[in-house]
Amino acid sequence: MDLFSEIEEPEREELKRLRKELEEANYKYYVLNQPTISDREFDEKMHRLQALEAMYPDMFDASSPTQHVGSDLAVTGYGLRVTGNKFETVKHKYPMLSLANSYSREEIEDWVRKLPSGAEIVCELKFDGLSISLWYEHGVLVRALTRGDGQQGDDVIANIKTIKSIPWKIERTDVPEFFELRGEVLLPWTRFEALNKEREEQEEALFANPRNAASGTLKLQDPKEVARRGLEAYLYYMLGENLPGKTHFERLETAKSWGFHISDAIKVCHSVDEVMNYIAYWDTERKNLPVATDGIVLKVNDLAQQEELGYTAKTPRWAIAYKFPAEKQLTLLKEITYQVGRTGVVTPVANLEPVQLSGTMVQRATLHNEDFIKSLDIRPGDKVWVEKGGEIIPKITGKEVTGDGLQVTDFQFITHCPECGAKLVREEGEAAWRCPNEAGCPPQIKGKIEHFVSRKAMNIDGMGEETIDLFYQKGLLKNIADIYDLKLEDIAAQERLGEKSAQNILDGIEASKQVPWARVLFALGIRMVGETTAKKIARKYNTIDSLQWATVEQLCAIEDVGPQIAENIVKYFEDIRNLEILDRLRKADLQMEGEAEASPTSDKLAGMSIVISGTFAHHSRDEYKALIETNGGKNVGSVSKKTSFILAGENMGPEKRKKAEDLGVKLMSEEEFLEMIE
Repeated sequence: MDLFSEIEEPEREELKRLRKELEEANYKYYVLNQPTISDREFDEKMHRLQALEAMYPDMFDASSPTQHVGSDLAVTGYGLRVTGNKFETVKHKYPMLSLANSYSREEIEDWVRKLPSGAEIVCELKFDGLSISLWYEHGVLVRALTRGDGQQGDDVIANIKTIKSIPWKIERTDVPEFFELRGEVLLPWTRFEALNKEREEQEEALFANPRNAASGTLKLQDPKEVARRGLEAYLYYMLGENLPGKTHFERLETAKSWGFHISDAIKVCHSVDEVMNYIAYWDTERKNLPVATDGIVLKVNDLAQQEELGYTAKTPRWAIAYKFPAEKQLTLLKEITYQVGRTGVVTPVANLEPVQLSGTMVQRATLHNEDFIKSLDIRPGDKVWVEKGGEIIPKITGKEVTGDGLQVTDFQFITHCPECGAKLVREEGEAAWRCPNEAGCPPQIKGKIEHFVSRKAMNIDGMGEETIDLFYQKGLLKNIADIYDLKLEDIAAQERLGEKSAQNILDGIEASKQVPWARVLFALGIRMVGETTAKKIARKYNTIDSLQWATVEQLCAIEDVGPQIAENIVKYFEDIRNLEILDRLRKADLQMEGEAEASPTSDKLAGMSIVISGTFAHHSRDEYKALIETNGGKNVGSVSKKTSFILAGENMGPEKRKKAEDLGVKLMSEEEFLEMIE
């Protein structure tokens, strides 16, 4: 090997490594909604990869991250799958490309100056959400596709229809036969905070930012849960044939007149100065918006000029995004304290020298777990960088390395519970240390009671955090069953409470005896059994007695119940203390049973796997799914060799039709199906 090849080899290895790292980052960001690196770090790696690929054209690879956009499809080019996905994958009529990003205002100025002379530039806010493509035929919404891999996306129309600002039908005579509107699906700040608060109370992983929360929400299988979370959408581009208007701005104004939600912050600029003034204004003002933004998008206004400028492999040349730099400050990490949650998870918290970030004073930030602290190599006394994740959650992103060599000791996580002194445990495969003393650790006892009385559980008014703490300190409450032994005189005798307040609490306790079985199961606070999971379990096991004897294998057969959840349920019923509490709750007349899961009324479809596609005249899709199940069949979301037949309605998905033809899967009409099941 000569000297030059020895010099080149490390850069070729770097090129391969960057491709792998960026593919992993794309998968975690778009599919899992669990970003592991910042947008800026991702873009820097991407620019470095582009530079290396330019240096070594012989290493060109069409599957490189530089040649395609990140994919949110259930099955990606990275070979990984989203569990439980049931969405139909549909090819885009027009590819959904990403935008070139810049963090430099100088680069934006250069881009503007290189445009054709006199070109108008439309400046828009860059909303930080999930891209969506809405298809309208004869004014009716027929598809709602995610970006996917840019060439095809998942049809999430049932979930999109829960967004109130997206019209299902345009009642006008001047709309084209077909048009497509693209935009961004978002979770407003207030909804994001409420959702994360719910997850924190259940000790579930928090969403890193509203974008990840919106993406995770849009891929849920239950439209009712999607509707409850309250997504929003802003639309920003129209495509199709014979559309009105010769400029991008005119088309957006037309879309607004048709009833679509178009941002009022859009402005047509005619010079570099106007563009820079727009960026400067919104860099500050965006913090007052109800939704997350992370930059500005610039587009050439004239559609003919857009066509002339064209595209690269993954970005249009007529548009660019300027990304706002993350606001961060350097401050002192004074000490690390520890909080114990209701399931015993011990969370380290950074106590900081107060610092101003995005208009608020930050003094504390979560450190998540021991591994997170060690990955940053931080300890009390360090100067640390603090950012607001998603502009709202304070997070530590690193430390200032001074080179003085003073900090030489490794960080040591505590070994015993700071509340009860029990020795902490860390189970294999888990990141968190946990206090095992469920029955004797005050935060766990009070946390379980707070969860039990919460609105989505037993919904007992008057028993907030302070009242529960008071009752615990006075010895009135030691577990959830004690709630049903509370007496009027005991409550009324407490500080800040009188007979009227006491009666209100007792009325709430009495009303909780009518709460249905699924919510009672959720209220028990079994680790990892959230509200939705509890409903699914309660449908399968309609009594507390039947659930008590379920095995791990039987529980894992329930949708969304994995081995960890199943093991937690089994362990719960193995604990004699829990059985004693359940016996007391049963004697208090709580609802310990519900409606049994419907059994098939016939076996006409027994052993058959059936795909439903299209729209129907006699019944809705949900009604047909119910008919399949009540006749012993199984609903499946995608076509395979194992598919028995496709129940095909009008406007059947072309991808499913083609796959059915390729595999020889029969298409059955609505009338044939109804005749088959009589």
